[in-house]
Amino acid sequence: MNLLRTLATVSGMTLLSRILGFFRDFVIARSFGAGVATDAFFIAFKLPNLLRRMFAEGAFSQAFVPILGEYKNKRSEEETHLLVDHVASLLSIALFAITAIGIVAAPLFVWISAPGFAASSNKFELTITLTRITFPYIFFMSLVALAGGILNTWSRFTLPAFTPVVLNLSFIGMALFATPYFDPPVLALAWAVFLGGLLQLAIQIPALKKISMLPRPTLNWRAAWSDAGVQRIVLLMAPALIGVSVSQISLLINTAIASFLKTGSVSWLYYADRLMEFPSGLLGAALGTILLPSLSRCHATKDYAEYSRLLDWGLRLTFLLAAPAALALAILAIPLIATLFFHGAFSPDDVLQTRKALVAYSIGLTGLILVKVLAPGFYAQQNVRTPVRIALISLVATQAMNLAFFRWLEHAGLALSIGLAACLNAALLFKGLRKQEIYQPQPGWTGFLLKLGLALSALGMTLWTGIGADTDWLHASIATRATQLSILVALGISAYFATLYILGFRLKDFKRSAST
Repeated sequence: MNLLRTLATVSGMTLLSRILGFFRDFVIARSFGAGVATDAFFIAFKLPNLLRRMFAEGAFSQAFVPILGEYKNKRSEEETHLLVDHVASLLSIALFAITAIGIVAAPLFVWISAPGFAASSNKFELTITLTRITFPYIFFMSLVALAGGILNTWSRFTLPAFTPVVLNLSFIGMALFATPYFDPPVLALAWAVFLGGLLQLAIQIPALKKISMLPRPTLNWRAAWSDAGVQRIVLLMAPALIGVSVSQISLLINTAIASFLKTGSVSWLYYADRLMEFPSGLLGAALGTILLPSLSRCHATKDYAEYSRLLDWGLRLTFLLAAPAALALAILAIPLIATLFFHGAFSPDDVLQTRKALVAYSIGLTGLILVKVLAPGFYAQQNVRTPVRIALISLVATQAMNLAFFRWLEHAGLALSIGLAACLNAALLFKGLRKQEIYQPQPGWTGFLLKLGLALSALGMTLWTGIGADTDWLHASIATRATQLSILVALGISAYFATLYILGFRLKDFKRSAST
């Protein structure tokens, strides 16, 4: 299996999802702007989305995939299928209970997530209604994570990477065509979440049948719980829940703080986060997805030299692609926001306020992606203590920086604290891997970083000289903004990769193979 080709495939699916996601946000921004309705929806969607990232894509995937990989490599097919059956059964039962509790306790969850909304009864009640509609999303997406973990372990990466496209299509369809049938219209967005989660689960079923790993659920939870593999997964999940979810917990706390700031703060952070998540998902999520099964396989077969080489490959790709993305986001903040969101109810002030958050986020983008690459280095070997300890340190640091920044920088200070804490998290993870001698850097890092710095300088100079005045972007037509932004991006990419090529970088140097 060619990992670089696999990364390109997974990133391609992610790119499609992100493009549709930006079109989704374009539609939402044009229809609703940044006000009471969007603040209420983003809070309502944030809670189940947070639980999805913490539980489904976070703790569960990090605990399930290494154990499943071990079973696949060392146990019989029937034993492996039985593990899948038992995990699916217990997961479904737990998710049903969590969903029911979430719907009933929605007022409490909203009050915790956005206590500032309590000052406006209409805003508070609308958020509760939206939360109850969106909460089943955690049920669907946790089962999607189960299916995705199975397919990824069998090196079927494309479909799991494609599933987010379905959610974006659901959003776009409901926002464009269903809003006239709801009162208030924002309810259409909540039902888009419900429908999107259901459809994402449905399209995984044929693929699971094809590899003969479609779960056979049972209501005999005692038999499922007695499975030694299930118990190991549960033991790994508890600390992993903290270890992989610090940034999400920080985002939740930041949202609670933002709810006390001026109206629109929650939405400005959301739109900036959407732009920041483009490279984060395109590279970080994709690399983490393909590295975890491969690293787990190396650990199961005790091939520690390959284990180290895989991590080194992932780190170099991260710096090579994440650093220019962070620099470009900071420099092109106004052009990006104006082109994608400055339409309809989205005002010039919304553009400027969102820019502040985006620049702050960009400072920590490389750190956020590095965490997604370094954390699988621990979880593949079923080591949860070190990442958890580091995660707790990062969480404390985030909140300390929140207190230091938010009164001075307002919502941008909240974004900055997330990014800086991610950099701290990544540095401590790297130090932990080196201390345990799990990872040995391959030769050539000094020259690699020096050449990278020169290429980044070329990128920065190209973008800075071509960007022009902020007011020009705000007064230009959408066609002009899109054209000029496309030219700037093309020039920046050309300058960056041309410099790398002149300095000796070649695509073949980053090819990497892994056994299936």
